[in-house]
Amino acid sequence: MPFTPDREVRSPDELAAVVRELHQDYLRRGHEWENQSLDRFLEALAAWVDDSPGWYRNCGKQLPEQGDWTFLARALQAATVYE
Repeated sequence: MPFTPDREVRSPDELAAVVRELHQDYLRRGHEWENQSLDRFLEALAAWVDDSPGWYRNCGKQLPEQGDWTFLARALQAATVYE
């Protein structure tokens, strides 16, 4: 099932599946992505994280107070060296 912003991700396995879906989408139609290079993608990621409270508010959702932000940060950093 493709990821949509209203889909809940409840486990590391589900997060890995979302990342794989994004990878496959990039392979199929990455030329259509707004941020096609890693530097632009990471800059957009940081900008979205900064703006995420507004996104949650606009969608009538609550920003997760207990979200495991450390897990996601570790995963992103580990991807720079993990084979």
